[in-house]
Amino acid sequence: MRRILVLTHTGRTDALLAALDTCNRLREAGLIPVMRRLEVQNLRNTAEGEHLQVEILDEDVSLDGIDLGMVLGGDGTVLRAAELVRNSSVPLLGVNLGHVGFLAESERADLDQTVEWVVNRHYTVEERMTIDVQVWLGNKRIAHTWALNEAAIEKANRERMIEVVMEVDGRPISTFGCDGVVMATPTGSTAYAFSAGGPVVWPEVEALIMVPISAHALFAKPLVVAPTSRLALELLTRTDAKAVLWCDGRRTVELPPGARVEITRSNKSVRLARVNQTPFSERLVNKFELPIQGWRGPVLPKDRETATTALPIITPPLQVIEPRHHAPKPPVEHLRHEQANPNEEGQGQ
Repeated sequence: MRRILVLTHTGRTDALLAALDTCNRLREAGLIPVMRRLEVQNLRNTAEGEHLQVEILDEDVSLDGIDLGMVLGGDGTVLRAAELVRNSSVPLLGVNLGHVGFLAESERADLDQTVEWVVNRHYTVEERMTIDVQVWLGNKRIAHTWALNEAAIEKANRERMIEVVMEVDGRPISTFGCDGVVMATPTGSTAYAFSAGGPVVWPEVEALIMVPISAHALFAKPLVVAPTSRLALELLTRTDAKAVLWCDGRRTVELPPGARVEITRSNKSVRLARVNQTPFSERLVNKFELPIQGWRGPVLPKDRETATTALPIITPPLQVIEPRHHAPKPPVEHLRHEQANPNEEGQGQ
C-alpha cells in the first residue's frame, strides 16, 4: 500500500486539525498516513485526534517507503519539510494555510480535491535547485550548509552596517557598505530577495541571484548570473562590524570580520509536486494580487485577419552634400617670380 507522509505546523491548531482531516481522508481512500512522533503526540492530545491511526516515521517506516509528502502550513513549513526529505527522493506537496505561500500548491479550501489528486496520482514533480553554502575564515572552513530559497548575510548589530565585497567567478565586482546581501535561487526570488528589491525569476530558469540590502554605493544593483557561477561575499576587516548568515531563515552562522561566504549550485535538488498546471505568471498575479485591469490578451488564431494593405516603407530623406570647389593653386615657379620682383609692376609705371 502507498504511504503518504503528512507534515504540519505543530504550533497551530488549524494546522493540526487539517492534518487530522488529511490522515482520515487518506485512510478512507486506502492509503496509509505517516507522521512524525512529535506531531502524533500533539494530535492525540486533542479531543479530535485521540484515536488517530497512523504509522510513525523512522519507527514503522523510513523515508524510502514514502510515496509523497503532504505539507500543511505556509512556506516556512515547506522549508522545514525540505530539510527532512532533501536526501531522499520524496516529493513535497504543499497545502497553504499561511499567507502568500509560493511553495504551496493548493489552499485549505481545496483539501478534499487535493487528497483525491494524491490518491489518483494526478500530479507532476518539479526539481527545484538548491545552493551549497560554505563559510571560510582564513584557510579554515567553519560552516557548510545549504538553502532552497536563499542564503542571507545580514548585519548583526542594528546600529552598524557591514562592509562587504561581492565576487563572481573569482573576480571582485564591487565593495560597499550595506545592511546585508541576499544570494538566492529562482525559487527564492519571490521570498526575501524579492522584498529586498530583487527580480522575480521563473522557476524554470536556472540562475543564481545576488541582491544587496540597503547598500551605500552607486553600483549595488541585483545581479542574475549563470547557475554554474561561483558567488562569494567577503566581510571586510576595516571595521569590526559583525554579520550573521541565515539559510532559509532556519540555519544560522555567525560571521566575524574577515569571513568569506561561498555559494555554488548544489548537486542535490528538492522535489516539489504540482497538481495545478497554472502558468507561473498567473500564480504570480494571484499570490501578489497584482492589478491587471485593461489587459485584452492575444487575438485568437481563428479571429486573426491578414492585412490587405502593405505597410508603407518610410525612409529618411537623402541629404546631398555638394563637393567644395577650390581655386587651383598657382604654379610654384610663378610664386617664386613674384617673390623675387615684388615692385616690378610699379617700376614699369
